[in-house]
Amino acid sequence: MITKDMLIGDIIKEYPTTVNTLIACGMQCLGCPSSQMESLENACFVHGLNPDAVLLALNNTIGE
Repeated sequence: MITKDMLIGDIIKEYPTTVNTLIACGMQCLGCPSSQMESLENACFVHGLNPDAVLLALNNTIGE
């Protein structure tokens, strides 16, 4: 299960299928080095996204 405090880089490594979901949610800068060390919640804040909605989409993607 993915949580808001997980780092974007860790999410992508553990669940590579989430890349398209993150991009669809509005995070097009996944290749940026700083994004790899950002928590999901912080990345959502930076992009003006609802972290609960993104978290739900990610967990739906991985089937949890």
